[in-house]
Amino acid sequence: MTSDYEFLRKLLKESSGLDLSTDKQYLVESRLMPLARRAGLPGIAELVAKIKSGSDALTSDVVEAMTTNETFFFRDKLPFDHLREELLPALVQARAGRRSLRIWSAASSTGQEPYSIAMCVKEFAALAGWRIEIIATDLSQAVLEKSRAGIFSQFEVQRGLPIQMLVKYFAQVGELWQLNADIRAMVQHRQLNLLQDFSHLGTFDVIFCRNVMIYFDQDTKAGIFDRLARVLEPDGGLALGAAESVLGISDAFKPYPDRRGLYHPNPARAARAGAASAMKAVAAR
Repeated sequence: MTSDYEFLRKLLKESSGLDLSTDKQYLVESRLMPLARRAGLPGIAELVAKIKSGSDALTSDVVEAMTTNETFFFRDKLPFDHLREELLPALVQARAGRRSLRIWSAASSTGQEPYSIAMCVKEFAALAGWRIEIIATDLSQAVLEKSRAGIFSQFEVQRGLPIQMLVKYFAQVGELWQLNADIRAMVQHRQLNLLQDFSHLGTFDVIFCRNVMIYFDQDTKAGIFDRLARVLEPDGGLALGAAESVLGISDAFKPYPDRRGLYHPNPARAARAGAASAMKAVAAR
């Protein structure tokens, strides 16, 4: 393994949490060679040298090029079924007094996930007149800008989006499709690194954190799960990707029965945390 590859592995781990194994050198070359050429550099070695010389902009471009932004509307279908059939009906009853919901799409990429959530909410008649906040966050500013625009290609809208929703919620603009303003207005976009503190976002009723944990090592996953548990309401739900699980990593969440990939905060863990806080407060007096 070359020293340049080891440098890039360390850089990506520290800046984004991406944990590249030793056999992924081909992936670095395929994604970073086009970036090197755009920067007028002949190869990866020169790219690394320029980063080492203090090019913050190039460092940011490397992280953006290496973090995967594969996504499509209603990806994996199951989490959106859980949202419609399990989470929203329960939350409509539990939040009837305040008539508001907050939903977070972490690692939201180019917007297909938060906008799929927005369309689910829009279709849910019992939520008419409620205040709905959907927060979409991603490490990459470029994908957030694309998401804000809400403009998608024919290929993108054909991936997972039911035709009736395309007709109902999109307008054709030449060969592209733009989401209607009312759906776009339901989603707020913010740049965020999941490795950093996100308590300032406030608390949520539902969190979608899908297809991002697979890139982190076990300790990083455990830390993020712990912090997610702190910003999720006790009766809220956490949706993970099809290849992800909290089991064997953290006791901060428990699986919903018969709802694969859906979790709720572990009340026993929360009770222990509360007791520990109370003991600290007593000791500090």
